[in-house]
Amino acid sequence: MTLPFIDLLIEAEWVIPVQPHGLVLADHAVAVDRGRIVAILPQAEVLLRYRPRQTVSRPGHALLPGLMNLHAHSPMSLMRGLADDLPLMRWLHEHVWPVEAKFVGAEFVRDGVRLAAAEMLRGGTTLVNENYFFPEVAAATYAEIGMRAAIGLPIIEFPSAWAQTIDEYFDKCLAVHDAVRGNARQITTLAPHAPYTVSDQSFERIRVLSDQLDIPVHLHLHETQFEVEDAFSRTGERPIARLRRLGLLNPHLLAVHMTALNDSEIAQCAEAGVSVAHCPESNLKLASGFCPVEKLRRAGINVALGTDGCASNNDLDMFGELRTAALLAKAVAADASALDAASALRMATWCGARALGIDAEVGSIEVGKAADLITLKLDQFDTLPIYNAISQVVYASNRRDVRDVWIDGVRKLDDGQLLDFDVAELAQMARGWGDRIRALR
Repeated sequence: MTLPFIDLLIEAEWVIPVQPHGLVLADHAVAVDRGRIVAILPQAEVLLRYRPRQTVSRPGHALLPGLMNLHAHSPMSLMRGLADDLPLMRWLHEHVWPVEAKFVGAEFVRDGVRLAAAEMLRGGTTLVNENYFFPEVAAATYAEIGMRAAIGLPIIEFPSAWAQTIDEYFDKCLAVHDAVRGNARQITTLAPHAPYTVSDQSFERIRVLSDQLDIPVHLHLHETQFEVEDAFSRTGERPIARLRRLGLLNPHLLAVHMTALNDSEIAQCAEAGVSVAHCPESNLKLASGFCPVEKLRRAGINVALGTDGCASNNDLDMFGELRTAALLAKAVAADASALDAASALRMATWCGARALGIDAEVGSIEVGKAADLITLKLDQFDTLPIYNAISQVVYASNRRDVRDVWIDGVRKLDDGQLLDFDVAELAQMARGWGDRIRALR
């Protein structure tokens, strides 16, 4: 009998598929053909079934689904370290927004996305949920790079370099949505900035569009206690109550940060099917508060993981975020068993796909899904011995341990080396932007 050819076979000491939850497959291999996962088998059986055109053998490595960064402002990689150690509103009003007013444009977004994409791919992130101005430029840049992306369509009530009026924002958002639909690696989300920068009328239009287009709403929500108290003092409504009144508390909502919540609001979000994007390191750095991750999970809320932008986190390191999330959840819940390692890894992968409505396509290693895969080196002295591979991934590894990255079976990182990027040119470009921003501040 002639065995069928396949494009790629990846062998690893541990295959961690994420779904089923907590499973670790020892000495298995994943077969990939035409960008899809076609089999997950013990290594001893694979060559009895397939003839691979290429084999990548990784003893001492874990094979995982690519990580998913569910909240990022990637062009802000050019603002890394710009205004550290400041509270959120001062950081925004005195530093971030003034710099954006001077510099944000198509060139800034293109260069910032390239820098961010290289960092994320080098660290094992294969999908980013983007939220920034000039989304058409971001979409084109991600398409050129070949990285999977959810492109946020920004809506805010004040003028920017991208749009001057609220009607122009909506018109441009719809145009970008139409343009992106032809790219299989991209989806769109509606990305209103926050309740304090978007009117009721705009939120009503967003709800209608979200329903019509069947796309998520990606929104900063209950980011700080100050935001919630200020909204209540001005309107008599907490932001979640306002969104519920406007019909936006529904399964399309991806609420980012969510640090200032009461038990009633958690119950309402669970009932409504809201997902949450948790950004622990940004929340810590800006002293925004603590998201009650374990309470959310126990209520049945889908919680995914994001980095936020480099201006408020300083890196786009999802392995660092993963470890911080797991440790912080235990401290906040006062429970060492809160957010166990397998659940934390699930947050960084499958839960993100679920929040975006693409969990049938990506987020776990399952037959039929896209081959968005990474390998992680676990056989070095500082990650040994290994009693539980998932715990080692979460608590002992880091992004420098990532050795290979594939998206749709296309290799983006080869044994730790980025493909398709000139890293020296990227560094020179980043320095140039730093010089320009410093000179004009």
